[in-house]
Amino acid sequence: MHEASYKVPGGKLVKAKVRVEAGKVAEIVILGDFFMHPEETLQKIEDALRGTPADEASIERVISKSLTESDAIIIGATAKDIAKTIMLALSSSD
Repeated sequence: MHEASYKVPGGKLVKAKVRVEAGKVAEIVILGDFFMHPEETLQKIEDALRGTPADEASIERVISKSLTESDAIIIGATAKDIAKTIMLALSSSD
């Protein structure tokens, strides 16, 4: 799996571990010291990202949709920050 960390300017640290198959997210783990309420939304985001095309716009759209559907609040990062971290992981070498 590819991994990356991203320090959000003025915010928190976001980490992502991701594996892509056939241009789509196959496995993903999102970590960090940001806050999300309700906490189980993070698992919903990871589940929703599986099968998503591995491009930043698609990933950000899925994250934003999951946050909205869960009526979740994220503090210290944004959907865009998480998507950026995932793309950094995908651009890193194992």
